[in-house]
Amino acid sequence: MRWIIGVIINSVLFVALSGFFTSFHVDGFTTALLASFILAILNMLIRPILLLLTLPINIFTLGLFTFVINAIMLEMTTFFIGDSFQIDGFGTALIIAAIMAFANMIINSVLWGNKEN
Repeated sequence: MRWIIGVIINSVLFVALSGFFTSFHVDGFTTALLASFILAILNMLIRPILLLLTLPINIFTLGLFTFVINAIMLEMTTFFIGDSFQIDGFGTALIIAAIMAFANMIINSVLWGNKEN
């Protein structure tokens, strides 16, 4: 249930952020939902490998390189979705990844608190 809520929250964030950035385009909520689902799958399968491979860089940057990994995941999502979900440039992907990380941190703390699941 928590995973599904996370996918829906990311979908809403995608639609909201596409309204703020002209270099980020989402066709609609259905596309955002599909993109959020694909991003969740990529985060489960590929993100752990990338985090392990970039562990020395991540330690050196005190964890800030994680935002770069998140931006790479977003760029991979655009590859799988196509023209209906576009991010123009890696800088935009980096900004969107940072905003989504902070928004998810706040939303998760409000929804779930300190529960361990």
